[in-house]
Parts: sequence; C-alpha cells; structure tokens
Amino acid sequence: MKVSVVVPAYNEEKYLAGCLKALTTQKDPPDEILVIDNNSTDQTAVIARSFPGVQVISEKHQGMTPARNCGFNAAQYDIIARTDADTVVPKDWIKQIKKRFLAQPDLLALSGPAHFYGVPKIFQYDNWPTRLALGSVRTTMKHDGLFGPNMAIRKSAWEMVKNEICVNDKDVHEDMDLAIHIASHGNVLFDDDLVVSSSPRRWKTIEPYFEYTYRYVKTIEKHKQWLKRFKKATSVKTMIKKTKTTTRKLMRTARKTFKRPLL
Repeated sequence: MKVSVVVPAYNEEKYLAGCLKALTTQKDPPDEILVIDNNSTDQTAVIARSFPGVQVISEKHQGMTPARNCGFNAAQYDIIARTDADTVVPKDWIKQIKKRFLAQPDLLALSGPAHFYGVPKIFQYDNWPTRLALGSVRTTMKHDGLFGPNMAIRKSAWEMVKNEICVNDKDVHEDMDLAIHIASHGNVLFDDDLVVSSSPRRWKTIEPYFEYTYRYVKTIEKHKQWLKRFKKATSVKTMIKKTKTTTRKLMRTARKTFKRPLL
C-alpha cells in the first residue's frame, strides 16, 4: 500500500518547515509529499522545495477547497493523506494510517483529533475541542466526519466523489462536505487514537467559533436533498433541528471559555 500526502499552503512560511520535517522523518515514509502552493507571496514555495523529495504544485484558484482538490487529483497512490501546513504529525502517522486501511478493506476514509500546542492545559485535555466538534457531526449525520488537518482517504473514494463535492468554501466546511459524500459510498472512521499536533492560531478570538458554527449549519442545509437519498429513515427536518441544538451547546461552551483572547 502506497501513500500520498497533500499539504495545502497559503503564506505558511512560519509553520511549513515543522510540518514537512515531521512528514519527511516518518518511521514509514510516505511515497510522495505534495505541497499545494495557493498563491503564496512569502517563502512558502522556497521552504517546500528545500526538502528533498517534496513536490510543489501551484494552484491559482484561491481557497482551501481548490487547493485540496488540486492535490487530491495529482496524488498518484492508493491512499491520500492530508494535513495542514501548521500541523505536526507523529512519527508513526503514516504507519498508523496504513495499518487501519489494511485492517479494514471497507474503510474509505479515516480521521482523528488534534492536540493544540502552546495553549493552556484545559485545551489539551483529551483533545476535547476537535472531539467535541466531530462528535456533533456524528450525532447529526449518523456517521463519522473528517477533520482536515488529520485525515486520509482511498484514492478510489476520491474518484467516486470528486465530481459531486461542493466547491465553495463559504457554503460548507470542506472536510465535513467530503465526509458526507464519501459516507454515501462506504465507511468513514474517526479514530480517537490517531492524534496530530496543530496550531491554535485560528482560535485565539471568539469570531471563528461563530464563523465555523455558521458554516456547520450551512453545510447541513446544503445537503438536505443529498442526505435524503441515503438516509431515508432520518427526517432531514429533525436533523437540522439537532444540528442547531448541538451548535448552540458548542457556542455556549465557547462563550464561557473565550470571554477574551486567550493566547
């Protein structure tokens, strides 16, 4: 089993070296590493090219979804792993991914939580921020979700869904959208033991919590008709209601915790 790794990147000169060092020193090395340079104006591409074996591909259409899609389309091998430029994966990340896909032939997509480095211990305990978010996806969708900085899918699954997925970042969470489409074809697994370390930079103020919650609900609403096709026993109206209830709980937690910038 061979693995391609895709790293979307836009002006990531501060973080990219750490990400690529972790990927290039894996116990079981990936078969290719693709950095998708999404119109960076800093040293992102230069840093990526300084790592032997790392390929840099330019994607002119701005946005996480176009950059991700570019990388997934270019990936050559059986498994496409994806992480973010500000994320550091453990030494056995590729090994763990291979182990899970080999053990479960019906597994189409795999994901796990993140430990946020450089933050107070309350945010590190049991990786609760990502576990909470992905738990709400499971409750609402009746299947596991995908977390962009820590995920892997079969190339065959990508071929199944690449013409169905949503392409507007403002309408959906791209990783949640991908999970919805893949789940209509097979098994998606969120494994609590597959943990990466990620930057908390997006979560320093409360604004992202409102933005992410808004897109969470928009993603569900965007897929009402799609969900009816493979979740006939589930009322979409009930699903939307559950989603809004879950996100309200998430927002209450965020408001209590983030009364001011944290870091």
